[in-house]
Amino acid sequence: MAGKNDPYGANRDIRGDFRAEIREFLGTRRARVTPEQAGLPAYGGDRRRVTGLRREEVALLAGISSEYYTRLERGNATGVSESVIDGIAQALQLDEAERIHLLDLLRGAGPTRPPRRRPAQQRVRPAVQRVLDSMTGTPAFVLSGRLDILAANALGRALFSPVYEAVTAPATPAARTAPADLVGPPNNARFVFLDPHAAEFFRDWDEVANDTVAMLRAEAGRDAYDRRLTDLIGELSTRSEQFRHRWAAHNVRIHTTGAKRLHHPVVGDLDLPFETFPLGTDPSQLLLTYTAEPASRSQEALNLLASWAAPTNDDTAERKPTADPEPPDAADPVE
Repeated sequence: MAGKNDPYGANRDIRGDFRAEIREFLGTRRARVTPEQAGLPAYGGDRRRVTGLRREEVALLAGISSEYYTRLERGNATGVSESVIDGIAQALQLDEAERIHLLDLLRGAGPTRPPRRRPAQQRVRPAVQRVLDSMTGTPAFVLSGRLDILAANALGRALFSPVYEAVTAPATPAARTAPADLVGPPNNARFVFLDPHAAEFFRDWDEVANDTVAMLRAEAGRDAYDRRLTDLIGELSTRSEQFRHRWAAHNVRIHTTGAKRLHHPVVGDLDLPFETFPLGTDPSQLLLTYTAEPASRSQEALNLLASWAAPTNDDTAERKPTADPEPPDAADPVE
């Protein structure tokens, strides 16, 4: 959501950003639905200037006036009722993730303007770390909404060793001068778009890249006042053309289950179904687990990786739950 001349979003009207996001999101959704798909006659034939639905056609399908829909698409989100949102979602054939995203954007463009905030460091409770460590045969992680790896078990760190070993650091002035151990936790989005090993590690890199952007887009709709999130988006937009191209598509999705095809540098190819679970005490944190089909080549590879990653007595004593270290900001008060 960062502005063109302010890639890290330090000075901007965030409500204006939300209004622009509403316009672009609804515009991209209109463009993908043809009149035929919506059950409308395609008036104009080859002379139509748009490939998808016109605004007046969306308004007709949603049961509202064309003027009202036009104002809404321009970001005037005042007093939008649930029935209007339902009508627009049906007209544009939005899925559940897209409908939730539209609601988030409408809330963000509302009359109240919360201050842009620097969130508290995200920490993983010791009990959660103990749960992770007890899952000895299952790679397990705790992710933040911006795809930081906040914690992992031994097998998780071994599986995602290329992500942990990535040397890519944020391109902010503070991060460039900060010690390496203060840069922050591994971040999946940075790895996917800024590390040259990502295309080898993720065998379906294009799909992973699309999913990564779609998850960040959904998170930005939920919490555009998180400065670290907008900084990350600004950084990736500045440094990766692949990210910029996907970000402009305005796709969102709920990514709770699926499968990843990985190539690990030690054990080779793995095909691993995954599941994610929200952690009740912090809705922005997710528990991510990978499993393998019993007796499969991937299960054999996981078993080998578990043996390779088994901690010794020496390094077990040094294990601590992963926090989210970050250098202090100059603008933050010192307590």
